[in-house]
Amino acid sequence: MGPIHTFDDLVDMLRRRVRFMFVVSALGALFSVLFALSQQHLYQATEVIQIARPKIDNDLARSTVAGSSARRLQLIEQRLMARASLLEIIDAFNLYVEYPDLKPSEMVARLRAAVRIDGVAAAREGFADDGTIAVLSITAELPIALQAQQVAHELTRRTIELSRNSRIEQARDTLAFFTTQEEDLTRKMHVLEDQIAAFRVQNDLTLTGSIEFSRAEIATLNQALLDIDREIIQINRNADQVDQGARQATARRMLAGFNQQLMTLEAQRKLLQDRKNVLAASLETSPEIERELGGYERQLRQLRGEMDVISAHRTEAEVGFRLENGRQAERLTVIEPAIVPDYPVTSSRKRTAILGGGLSLMLAFALAFLLELRRPVIRSAAQMKREIGFGPVVSIPTLDASPPKITLWQRLVSLGRGPRAVRA
Repeated sequence: MGPIHTFDDLVDMLRRRVRFMFVVSALGALFSVLFALSQQHLYQATEVIQIARPKIDNDLARSTVAGSSARRLQLIEQRLMARASLLEIIDAFNLYVEYPDLKPSEMVARLRAAVRIDGVAAAREGFADDGTIAVLSITAELPIALQAQQVAHELTRRTIELSRNSRIEQARDTLAFFTTQEEDLTRKMHVLEDQIAAFRVQNDLTLTGSIEFSRAEIATLNQALLDIDREIIQINRNADQVDQGARQATARRMLAGFNQQLMTLEAQRKLLQDRKNVLAASLETSPEIERELGGYERQLRQLRGEMDVISAHRTEAEVGFRLENGRQAERLTVIEPAIVPDYPVTSSRKRTAILGGGLSLMLAFALAFLLELRRPVIRSAAQMKREIGFGPVVSIPTLDASPPKITLWQRLVSLGRGPRAVRA
């Protein structure tokens, strides 16, 4: 400990440095009091929001609003902490009116520092984290308790409103997109169908779906012609087998009957052949026309496939929009409203002043000890014997030759006693 080894040395040091320590302690205590008085109390208000699950299960009616709740709330927080939004809150609740010299940017910075938004993740289902938030707390710390409660409540109201509006807007945009796509595909299909109809009329083609029917009818006509040819052959053979030994009148009558049958079959054959020729002529197209017609039909099939997909998505989007508009999907609800705080969250001014005074006293003692270490002077016989091993021959006390100072109290006492009589 340098020159301080015993309690007497410590008392001696305190006696010598008492003025210095008193000045340092007084200045420190004064600074602590001023610092405590300059500190402003802060009141904290917190409002808790719960992210409620959809009323209807997603397997039954899926919402079109995709993405995790954490990302959506992050976007909402960015919009909530925008400069324009915070200035609206400052103007609405007359924040920082006690600081008329503050600029708008400084007030916005203070409000951003005074607001805290914390989210609690929902319990995991399995090992995957889907980014779902279960509870969201909004905290405001302001010098006035009522303003802290009002700001926390206003931020909560804006968060719920932004969440609802953003979900409805996204669902509406999704529905509008698929509706536009469906209308566009319908218009393209109508145009393509008109082009196909005009192409068929221009090239004298049969209507769509009648080609297979015509080919089946031609096959039936060929079978009927074959049957007629067989009957003609059979009749000709029967006519050739007419008995020449029969009577001439009978033979003529039989040949006339066969001729009549042949004429009927020939007429039928001609009618069927003409029909076949007409159908065959309707099916005779060039390879270029068939190729172009096939291209039209492929485009139409592709558009119909796209139409089926878009129609299914549009139906889902319409269901999702109805869910969002009716607040049947994910929604934010307040489970713990903010109340006006009764006590500040900052430390007491009295406690700060007392703590500062104690630290000032400790600092004064430390400085006094450092001054003693800086000037290690032997001040007593005991110190000399301890430091060099033998005591001094003689100890001469410090003699102050200046006249004693008369204090104010001594002067007042002497004035009270009055003048003394002089002895002879």
